[in-house]
Amino acid sequence: MSIQQKKTGPLILLMVNMFIAMLGIGLIIPILPEFLKEFGAGGKTAGYLVAASGLTQFIFSPIVGELSDKYGRKKMIVAGLALFTLSQLLFAFAGEVWMLYLSRLLGGMGGAALIPPMMAFVADITTDEDRGKGMGMLGAAMSLGFVVGPGVGGFLSEVSLRTPLYVSAAVAAVALVLSSIILPETLSKERQLAARAVTAKKENIFKQFVFSAKAPYFVPLLLVFVLTLGLMNFEAIFPLYADASYNFSTKQISVVITVGALVGTVIQAMLIDKILRRFGEVKLISASFLAAAVCMVLLLLSSNFWYVLGISVLFFVFTAIMRPAINTLLSKMAGNEQGFVAGMNNAYMSVGNIVGPAIAGNLFDVHINIPYLFGACILIGGVVLSMIWASRRGIAPAVPAAVQE
Repeated sequence: MSIQQKKTGPLILLMVNMFIAMLGIGLIIPILPEFLKEFGAGGKTAGYLVAASGLTQFIFSPIVGELSDKYGRKKMIVAGLALFTLSQLLFAFAGEVWMLYLSRLLGGMGGAALIPPMMAFVADITTDEDRGKGMGMLGAAMSLGFVVGPGVGGFLSEVSLRTPLYVSAAVAAVALVLSSIILPETLSKERQLAARAVTAKKENIFKQFVFSAKAPYFVPLLLVFVLTLGLMNFEAIFPLYADASYNFSTKQISVVITVGALVGTVIQAMLIDKILRRFGEVKLISASFLAAAVCMVLLLLSSNFWYVLGISVLFFVFTAIMRPAINTLLSKMAGNEQGFVAGMNNAYMSVGNIVGPAIAGNLFDVHINIPYLFGACILIGGVVLSMIWASRRGIAPAVPAAVQE
C-alpha cells in the first residue's frame, strides 16, 4: 500500500462516519416547527434546546481533546457516536419538554466527543501543505450529511412526524458500528504513552480559556466564537422563521437547506483548497464574514421562495468557506498541541452555541426579524476583528488582481 493510500484511506472512512452522523442531525431540521407545536413551544424553547447542547459541548470539549491525545482518536469518536445515538433515541420517544432538554444535553456530550478527535485525526494524517484539503474534505462530509438529511427528513415526515427521528437514531447507530469495526487509530502508542506520562496537573476549563487567551492562536479561537454566535442567529431559528414569516411548508424548508448545503459541499470538496492557497486563510475569513453578514440582511427583504433560496445558498457558500479556513489556520498554528487546540476550538464554538441560540430564541419571540439583524452585526464584528489582527500580523488587505497588475 502506498503512503498516499495510507493517508487517504483513513480520511475516507472518517468522512463516511461523519456523513452518517450529520445525516442523523439533518433529518430532524425540517420537522422542528411542527414538532415543537406538539409541546406548545416556540422560539425560546428552540433556542434553549440548542443552547443546552452547546452547554455540554463547552464543558466536555477540552476534556475530550486531552483524552484523545492520551488514549487515541478512535475511542473518543466511538464514545461520541454512542452518546449521539442515545440522544436521538431519547428525542424520538420524548413525551415532555424536559426529555427534549435531556436529549440535547447528551447530544452536546456526543458532539464534544466527536469533533475535536475528528479534527485531530485529520491533523495526524496530513501535512501543513495539505491540511487545508483534509479539513475541507471533512467539512464536505459534514455538509453532505446536511444535504441529504433535510430532504430525507421532509420525505419521511409524510409517514409520520416522528419517523425522521427514528431513522436519525438508526443511522447514528450504523455510524457507531462502522467506527467500531473499521475506523483505524491514527495516534501511535508511543505518542499516547508520552501524553499519559505528563504528570503536570491540568488546569480547569476556565484556566484553559485564560491560557488560550495568551496563546498566539487566541484571535482565531475568538473568531470561532464570533462566527458561531452570528450563525446561530440564522441556523437555530431558521425553520421557525421560514414557517412564521414565509409560511414555508416542511418540504420547502427541506429544499432551502438541502440546496444550500449541497452548494456548500461542492465548494468545500472541490474548491476550498485552491481558494485557501490563492487568498490565504486570514483574507478569506474577513471577506467571508462580510459577505455572510450582507446575506443575513438581504434575507429579510422578500418572502419569495426563489429569492430566499438564492440568498440562503449564498449564505451557505460563505459559511462553507469560513469554517475550514479558520480550522486550517488554527491547525497550522497549533504545533504539537493539536488535541488541546482542537478541544479549545470546539469549546469556543460551544460557548457560541450556548449564547447564540438563547439570544436568537428570545429575540425571535420579540420580533422575528431581530435575530437576523443581530447576527449580521455580530458577523461584521468578526470582519473588524480579523482585519485588526491581520494588520498587526503584517498581512496586507486583499488586493484585486487587476490592481496588482
